[in-house]
Amino acid sequence: MRLGLTLGYQTAWTTPADHLALAQAAERLGYSVVWAAEAYGSDSPSTLAWIAGQTSTIDVGSAVMQIPARTPAATAMTAATIDSLSGGRFRLGLGVSGPQVSEGWHGVRFGKPLARTREYVEIVKMAIARQTVSYEGAHYTLPLPDGPGKALKLGFHPPRTHIPIYLAAVGPKNLELAGEIADGWLAIFFAPDSAAEQLATVAAGRAKAGLDLTGFDVVPSVPAVVGDDYASCAELVRWYAALYVGGMGSRETNFYNQLAARMGYADEAREVQDLYLAKRHRDAAAAVPLEFIDRTSLLGPKERIADKLAAYAEAGVTTLSLTLFAGDAEIGIDTLRTVAEALELAGVGE
Repeated sequence: MRLGLTLGYQTAWTTPADHLALAQAAERLGYSVVWAAEAYGSDSPSTLAWIAGQTSTIDVGSAVMQIPARTPAATAMTAATIDSLSGGRFRLGLGVSGPQVSEGWHGVRFGKPLARTREYVEIVKMAIARQTVSYEGAHYTLPLPDGPGKALKLGFHPPRTHIPIYLAAVGPKNLELAGEIADGWLAIFFAPDSAAEQLATVAAGRAKAGLDLTGFDVVPSVPAVVGDDYASCAELVRWYAALYVGGMGSRETNFYNQLAARMGYADEAREVQDLYLAKRHRDAAAAVPLEFIDRTSLLGPKERIADKLAAYAEAGVTTLSLTLFAGDAEIGIDTLRTVAEALELAGVGE
């Protein structure tokens, strides 16, 4: 199992300089990849190009580039460009986001996300491979018919004709799609003790493509807090968990709430959502079960984290990517170092 770093996106309490310092520290410590995210603020490819220019060995990945934000051709151009700038170190993570962001921010209808994702990935792969892009689908048609459009191919030679594609997937159907059409899965709230069913769904998708799980990258983003007492460490993760389970989407469409319910927390997830949508955010955070946080995080001293890393590796994780809950870059770098030492202690690193 390898380690990665999930930076997320820029917020009121982060800076580009801090993110760069963390990425460079991760590179020094032997981490395999640094991921950047986007929602409706900072975008991921700008951050990744900037980091790629100031690192030399660590991969840079989007977790994610939003499908509704760009045409497939624009995504292929961006991916090929960053791959070229970085010397072949780019990983393309894609996701459909949710209906609130897709329709409210990008003005793109959210309907039929699985079919749209399938067509989108097919076009991206064609473009990166420098094939002449001609496509007729239910959602994308290139070139447009009855007009002056011409079938084109990528106008420069990137270092690779295949860039690894990852899907951010939560629901079973999307997990199966990730197995079928992608090179990896970007997971969230991944609990080693309940991962078998999810990975079986991924494997079913792989089987559709005539493949098994060999070479498929399973990449959960895992909150990490180092400290003497795991319960105290969990307090730093509560607000994050409450945001996703309670407020990331509408009452009817919240994929993370549905995931928590499938993990055995249906009543608790409903309570967290009720409180969060009532703007009782502090109460929502308090209502997140400690067990849920602990099952999906790395919490406590190095030895406890080492035991949990072994459990992640045994569950089938191939790249565990840390989401840091640290007050500043210095604490974040200390966390990166401690988890790297814990991986060595666990004896499950590559």
